[in-house]
Amino acid sequence: MIRLSDVGARTLRADAARNRDTLLAAATRAFAASETDPSMRAIAREAGVGIATLYRHFPTRESLVDAVYQDQVQRLTLGARELLEQLPPSEAMRRWMDLFADWLATKHGMLDTLLAMIDSGEIAEAQTRTELLEAITTILDAGSAAGDLRADTSAEDIAASLIGIFTVAGKPEHHAQAQRLLNLLMDGLRPPPSTLNPAI
Repeated sequence: MIRLSDVGARTLRADAARNRDTLLAAATRAFAASETDPSMRAIAREAGVGIATLYRHFPTRESLVDAVYQDQVQRLTLGARELLEQLPPSEAMRRWMDLFADWLATKHGMLDTLLAMIDSGEIAEAQTRTELLEAITTILDAGSAAGDLRADTSAEDIAASLIGIFTVAGKPEHHAQAQRLLNLLMDGLRPPPSTLNPAI
């Protein structure tokens, strides 16, 4: 027999989960659009909820930054596998690079808090690096097996290239340049065309 109290509890849990997802999405947008840390009140306003709801889910700025950061890393790691299920490896790699760009953009508006949390050990930067390299390796291995990505490239090479690109073209006004540079990187990741022996 289903009790009304059980139904109510499930509804409250579902509402809480939706509110949390809404807050994460709003915080992600706010952090990506701002060069400095946006206020918690501004994030609540962006999410369309009261400040009390925000603090109920994320009691401190650090807890919100950590949740957004981990959510973005998870999107990158899961995204590699999901893209490979839908696209050839070379196309999956190019789409993943756009996900990486979104992740970097999100970090802009929470950089001060994020750096302080890394310094204090609240966020393990080395673990994040390992997870991101594993995501790149997943696509590289699939591409090597399929023959549409070079087999002599490492995940570290690609990560370094991406950091370089977004160091010089990471701001929104440089989006077109970043896209051109990413396309050039992808050209270099594809195997060279086979050289046919000339007819004798």
